[in-house]
Amino acid sequence: MALSSPLQDESIHQAPLHIISTLLAENSNLSSQDHENIIVAIAPLLENNHPPPDLCEFFCKHCRERPRSMVVIEVFTPVVQRILKHNMDFGKCPRLRLFTQEYILALNELNAGMEVVKKFVHSMHGPTGQCPHPRVLPNLVAVCLAAIYSCYEEFINSRDNSPSLKEIRNGCQQQNDRKPPMPLRLLRPEPPTPPPATILPLSANNSPPPATVEILVELERNNNTANAKRKAAPAGGDSEPNLIDCLLVSPAVNTLSIQLPAQADRVLGCFALILKMLSDYDDWRPALASLLQPIPFPKEELKYVIQRFAEDPRQEVHSCLLSVRSGKDGWFQLYSPGGVACDDDGELFASMVHILMGSCYKTKKFLLSLAENKLGPCMLLALRGNQTMVEILCLMLEYNIIENKDTQLQIISTLESTQVGLRMYEQLCDRQRELKELQRKGGPTRLTLPSKSTDADLARLLSSGSFGNLENLSLAFTNVTSACAEQLIKLPSLKQLNLWSTQFGDAGLRLLSEHLACLQVLNLCETPVTDAGLLALSSMKSLCSLNMNSTKLTADTYEDLKAKLPNLKDVDVRYTEAW
Repeated sequence: MALSSPLQDESIHQAPLHIISTLLAENSNLSSQDHENIIVAIAPLLENNHPPPDLCEFFCKHCRERPRSMVVIEVFTPVVQRILKHNMDFGKCPRLRLFTQEYILALNELNAGMEVVKKFVHSMHGPTGQCPHPRVLPNLVAVCLAAIYSCYEEFINSRDNSPSLKEIRNGCQQQNDRKPPMPLRLLRPEPPTPPPATILPLSANNSPPPATVEILVELERNNNTANAKRKAAPAGGDSEPNLIDCLLVSPAVNTLSIQLPAQADRVLGCFALILKMLSDYDDWRPALASLLQPIPFPKEELKYVIQRFAEDPRQEVHSCLLSVRSGKDGWFQLYSPGGVACDDDGELFASMVHILMGSCYKTKKFLLSLAENKLGPCMLLALRGNQTMVEILCLMLEYNIIENKDTQLQIISTLESTQVGLRMYEQLCDRQRELKELQRKGGPTRLTLPSKSTDADLARLLSSGSFGNLENLSLAFTNVTSACAEQLIKLPSLKQLNLWSTQFGDAGLRLLSEHLACLQVLNLCETPVTDAGLLALSSMKSLCSLNMNSTKLTADTYEDLKAKLPNLKDVDVRYTEAW
């Protein structure tokens, strides 16, 4: 009746599923064959409907007990595909997420193992370069993170005896009110052999015997101070169980090591490998980086994912390597030498710095952050001959980032200790001498470059004499790009700059905004600048005339600039969204 009814009412299709859920609850002694017959019978109802929670539990049980059943492939696959494509919030339907996790683990139990899982992920993405279903990636990431977290949740709660996040939401604050969370069940776990150190059993479920599902945590009580602090920490409030606080432990300190049984490690490996697969899709990588940015997790298998982010030239991808907000560590901090996740002497950290410096982060703000927080690691890697770090130290000296004379001398000694460092430091000294000559008082006050001039032409011209008096520079209708900003910031007296109809972009604007504080007139008409670069102009308080005609300026950015630039009197926003 439900399948043949012309009425388009979701309750008509859900009613038979709820009836079957009730019947299954009342008949718990059915055979495996009966289970398969029931699943095949209700398959047509699941084509356009999510299974209800009780039915999800029934499907989970079948995936655990008979992972190689053809029902898993033939019936469950379209159901899981529909869940991943259309589900909007696993928080409202946690058993849908558990069913998806159990289904993936069942695929992993087949002979081909991860190859089957890889084909499933590829089928969810589709054969084209762009996945047509926007919900697939967030749902897959949610499933993977929940599976990884579930293997550690009991351990996290046991450290400070705090209730789980789910219990807090449900109002269970007392120890005797606590209920075990709903974790991802392990596939036929084997009783582990206890190591000689202290063993803390972490029960993952109430129904199976505790010996078959405990997660072993080996504690080495070598740091009495850390233990005392842990005991002194208040329960609840700031001591809320946190995955990062509990798992980010420096190998050098080695006060806490987590030893999981083989089956639990296999669960972790399975879902970590799925995250690795997701990072290989170019169209998914920006969103994946954004989803993983606030929750850095130092599982060894995820290092590949972070490397993929560090190799991606797109700013929206590699910018997620930085912390999501001030005071919170991101991947960039965790993988720096001495960081809790660094296991490669800083190689990954150096590649992160390289991609960030090659992007639009070659600014004083980024260099100041490195000088304040990561100067030691930068000097260490420069001492080992890393070219990116040598460049970083040279830029710190060139932009006067380091004010302490002793620190400056130490940086110079570090640079002179390697051949690449000595060569780049000598080049820096040459540039500094040229800069002093360039900024020496004298030369013209106005200068106009011929049309079709390039960045190289401008650099060649400015290296030919003194331009300390130059106040007005016109580069209109030339072929200069953002790269010429490196030359423009050397002009201390510059007050008027005309970039009309050039290829000068956002990266150049960011650099100008940090160095040309005296600039009063700026013409950006018909340039490819966007809000990302125009917002940086808010720090140029001396601006009184700004031409943004025919740019990608939006109304919100225009209002923001007007509020932050008190001296701005003459503005041209024609042929923009703000017009």
